[in-house]
Amino acid sequence: MRRSIFFGSAIVAATFVGMAVFGSSLVSGQAATPPTGQASQGNAPTVPKPIEPVAPFVPEGFTPIFNGRDLTGWHISTTNHHGTTPAYRVLHGLIVGTQNPLGQGGILLTDKKYKNVEVYMEVKPDYGCDSGLFLRSTEAGEAYQVTLDYLPGGGMGGIYGERLTGVGGRGNAPARGAAPAPAAAPATPPPPPVVGGIPLGSTTAQGTAAWMKVWKREDWNSVRARFVGDVPHITVWINDQQITDFTDTANHAAGGITEGAIAIQVHGGTRWVPAGLWRWRTIAVKELPADAK
Repeated sequence: MRRSIFFGSAIVAATFVGMAVFGSSLVSGQAATPPTGQASQGNAPTVPKPIEPVAPFVPEGFTPIFNGRDLTGWHISTTNHHGTTPAYRVLHGLIVGTQNPLGQGGILLTDKKYKNVEVYMEVKPDYGCDSGLFLRSTEAGEAYQVTLDYLPGGGMGGIYGERLTGVGGRGNAPARGAAPAPAAAPATPPPPPVVGGIPLGSTTAQGTAAWMKVWKREDWNSVRARFVGDVPHITVWINDQQITDFTDTANHAAGGITEGAIAIQVHGGTRWVPAGLWRWRTIAVKELPADAK
């Protein structure tokens, strides 16, 4: 009997000690064992590895002029009439640009000047944001521009004289500021405006311009422009489809220059949407011989 009492007392005592220990854990606010799936005290939680970005494609024979890390070799114009937005930056291997403040655009220029050159770039704009590729540009942005404007009334891959006079052809870019020709009232309601070759509310491309068939809205697109000659001959491809083959009637570059910077544009004014971005992930060049045609 005395032996049974001692054994029972031991059980009671052990139970009391266990309760005391468990109770002290509750008092201190610490669980004896961390719940499943949580790191123990003092161990950092596991952070998942980020997705590796796709390596940028650079065509054979081209040399990148954007290093994917910073804007070395580039600078922002302080005299461009679209504005002097500081909002060009590198983010996750891309150049991104936007208006800042809203309404103020600008251009980002290469430090180096080029004469005969091919430019290749891959771009992904938000809809509602107008840009352009400037070739043989001055510091202020007087240049032959490859239009990159797929808003209603815009054009893609056409040639526009940015602050130049006498540029003879425009590819498929409309004359800006020109008064529209008067038109008779339509008998039926007009079709919805074409946006990037795709009418609003539709997924089917319409229109006769070549760019409307190949441009991919809200996706990555390649743009390649070849610029040669004292009297410029400019050829433009979008997603490997030739869009424009333009030869000017004379050299209408500012001051008759035969070399200049390459620039990318954030359009000023209302052809932009709040918080909208243009993105460039590859910008590369191939310099061509002085006698290239």
